[in-house]
Amino acid sequence: MTQPRDFAGYAGHPPAMRWPNGAGLAVSIVVNVEEGAELSLSAGDERNEHIYEAVERVEGQPDLCMESHFEYGPRAGWPRIRAALRSRKVPATLNACGRALEATPWIAREAVQDGHEIAAHGWRWERHVHMDEQTERRAIARAVAAIERVSGRPPLGWHTRSATSLRTRDLLIEQGGFLYDSNAYNDDIPYVVDTGHGPHVVLPYAFDTNDMRYYNNGGFVFAEDFARYCIAGFDRLLKEADDAPRMLSIGLHTRIIGRPARIAGLEAFLDHALARENVWFASRADIAHAWRKAIGLPDWQPRPCPETFATDSPT
Repeated sequence: MTQPRDFAGYAGHPPAMRWPNGAGLAVSIVVNVEEGAELSLSAGDERNEHIYEAVERVEGQPDLCMESHFEYGPRAGWPRIRAALRSRKVPATLNACGRALEATPWIAREAVQDGHEIAAHGWRWERHVHMDEQTERRAIARAVAAIERVSGRPPLGWHTRSATSLRTRDLLIEQGGFLYDSNAYNDDIPYVVDTGHGPHVVLPYAFDTNDMRYYNNGGFVFAEDFARYCIAGFDRLLKEADDAPRMLSIGLHTRIIGRPARIAGLEAFLDHALARENVWFASRADIAHAWRKAIGLPDWQPRPCPETFATDSPT
């Protein structure tokens, strides 16, 4: 099984469009909410998560150290991130695992209250690449059901933890409720793929303008490292946006950028970007809607969820 690869993209000639208010650069702040969805023997999973600031495996017993590390995000990290966004009136997309929001429902309530989008990041924080079709259908259905249950609205976007299966995008489109997915890293602007159910928007994500680079020798140590790198990316794309549309994704994690020595990096980036013109801060759903409109696609409407997904959803 293979999928065709596209190395050309827009071949240097993207659509001639502008974002709302005539902006050239769309900025997407993505807050990943994974805590409570990481693999844990305490949660009945088959093994413990082993990747944090240090990589260590604990087998056969619950890893209380790892669990405590992940608890930091909801307890201390999220309030700092929320305050940074709220005080600046910046909309964000919470890239949330269904099981994580079930464990921390107040995060969903606060995000909705602040006007943020909640997208799906899977049921558990796990890759889909080796899942069989029935297992993947169930994972998608459980994530959708959990997010709708705790937030009051279904997710419009999806982003798998890194590796998808070859059928992930088809299953998302078949499910009927997804406006876009972020399962790609191959461009600085959205693009559309043709499917059996019509055109589907892909919003590429980024691992470089991302606080994950504080981990595993990724290059970030101080708050200034995050701010300087993200500002450099922002400034370059803003310059290019004079001639063509651009999109910048900033990836955050509550347990990473939410640390007291790191949060200033996010604040510095936001203050720099907010002081510039020709910029539109938006949720990923709003970016996907705007892209469809700008390139002449009809308004997106969800389709009824097929029985194969409904029956796989947990009671």
